[in-house]
Amino acid sequence: MEVTVLQLFNGVSVSSILLLIALGLAITFGLMKVINMAHGELIMIGAYSAYVMQNLFQSYLPESAFGWYFAAAIPFSFAVSFLVGLLLETVLIRFLYGRPLDSLLATWGVGLMLQQLARTIFGAPNVGVTSPAWLDGGATILGDVVLPYKRLFIIGLVAVVLLAMYVYINRSHAGRRMRAVMQNRDMAACLGISTRRVDAVTFAIGSGIAGIAGCALTLMGPIGPSIGTYYIVDAFMVVVLGGVGKLVGTVFGALGIGLSNTLFEYWTTASLGKVLVFLCIVAFLQWRPSGLIAMRTRSLD
Repeated sequence: MEVTVLQLFNGVSVSSILLLIALGLAITFGLMKVINMAHGELIMIGAYSAYVMQNLFQSYLPESAFGWYFAAAIPFSFAVSFLVGLLLETVLIRFLYGRPLDSLLATWGVGLMLQQLARTIFGAPNVGVTSPAWLDGGATILGDVVLPYKRLFIIGLVAVVLLAMYVYINRSHAGRRMRAVMQNRDMAACLGISTRRVDAVTFAIGSGIAGIAGCALTLMGPIGPSIGTYYIVDAFMVVVLGGVGKLVGTVFGALGIGLSNTLFEYWTTASLGKVLVFLCIVAFLQWRPSGLIAMRTRSLD
């Protein structure tokens, strides 16, 4: 029972990280059909934003206040990645709509430039972010099973972000405009919705969520200029498996990949486990090419 509970917790923990990374990508890819290869670098920006906030607290605030730096780093990472995403959409992405290959190559080039910029500013070696004291240790259950507070905090953070996105998409005027553009862009434009503004804001929000994911990843270990490249493939797998543009599908896709990956790695090895997960995804998409949950649309194919 203890081993089972620990493996389930590890699977949910991996799933929560994948969900937070893929959430912003699912929104932008579902709305604009833009393959953003610079999504990993937006995660990197969020991670380095947390590192900058840590250094600011160490330099300018008393030692007793250091424990609260991470609470300030989360909105700061969102804001910085939001602004970078808005700038990227304004100067580049909006000119590449309807050209998926061009957008793929352009964002890949932007990602390389952002990585080099990070190396120039922070250096090539990885840097460490010290987690606050209130996240040290873990909760003990079933006698010997210890659930780390850091993992529990990430799961709670993902739940809060997911709830906020649900409220934004389904209960706000901006979210209804975004769903209208997703379902039928031409009809939404005819009804007076500024599709360019919706695209820009949505891309910026997706970038901001990537920044929060980068901030959360600082709790898992050192960060470097290439931290985002380790997760970008898994993020695209979550989006494609769950169904493009569907929030619920992204949740189920992340849970499926996270739990399956943990289970296969426990039975075999880490490398073989990833191969088995990839083969299962390929086999599933042969049966359901639209993913777990297909988007309803009023437009004709």
